[in-house]
Amino acid sequence: MNHRRRRDLILLAAVLAAVILVAILSTRGIRSDSMLPLGSGNIGLVEVTGVLWDTQGWIEEIDDFRKDSRIKGIVVRLESPGGGVAASQELYEALKRAREVKPVVADMGGIATSGAYYAALGADSIVANPGTTTGSIGVLIEFTQWSELLAKIGVSSEVIKSGPFKDSGNPAREMTDEERKVFQGYIDDAFVQFTEAVAEERKLPLKAVRKVADGRVYTGRQALSLGLVDRLGDLHAAVWMAGKMAGLAGEPRTVRPLRRREFGWLERLLDNAVSKTVSQLESRSVFQYRWKVERAR
Repeated sequence: MNHRRRRDLILLAAVLAAVILVAILSTRGIRSDSMLPLGSGNIGLVEVTGVLWDTQGWIEEIDDFRKDSRIKGIVVRLESPGGGVAASQELYEALKRAREVKPVVADMGGIATSGAYYAALGADSIVANPGTTTGSIGVLIEFTQWSELLAKIGVSSEVIKSGPFKDSGNPAREMTDEERKVFQGYIDDAFVQFTEAVAEERKLPLKAVRKVADGRVYTGRQALSLGLVDRLGDLHAAVWMAGKMAGLAGEPRTVRPLRRREFGWLERLLDNAVSKTVSQLESRSVFQYRWKVERAR
């Protein structure tokens, strides 16, 4: 076997191994029937973490628990600054579907802001720690402007487009006043959708919601006083609440979606790397329900 053929085979094997590994890691898994007792004390626990770009995996977990008659209630643990507008709304809708069938409690960890708070609105009840960072009701989009830098190094950009707004947000040129109006119109409508959801789900006057929906964050205790959450407590309290709402006697048994434990550390490593990369490189030009804070480097 010549050197080139050997190299090609090694490359092919490496590609196949990578494809198989990605397939394994991207599969969230289905709970094994044998893992669940036939008793009535099961509370499904879905853990939503990181920036909300693609929420389909968590939605599938919620839907699985919704359909499983042995799961009597669902707790959705939120540890997220929010994320994409549509992704947050889809997670919210998944919680709403589930609460039509069984009790759903949203539990806030250290942070559950903006889109994560939007998602929590779909639950029957929201639990926050006293020091949880929540709120940040609002919408943002951010653009990087490179035109001056490109001019200094002698680089220009030429775009052929079908309409005046097709390349809106192009970092190689300054934004026009008309483009700013278009983007502001989107932001305004997405903001109205957010405040209307808060008013409807929290049974608050829209005028009162708008007073607290200026993008600021609140502690869990402040959020309780404003009517944005239902009670203070930790995950344990949220599970007990779900059990009580489901009419369970005794301590509820939490059930998590089955994951491949042997790849757990690697999955977390890849999730963190992907989340950071997407957040740094792609999030600027995406409309977001997200709390944005610059961290010290």
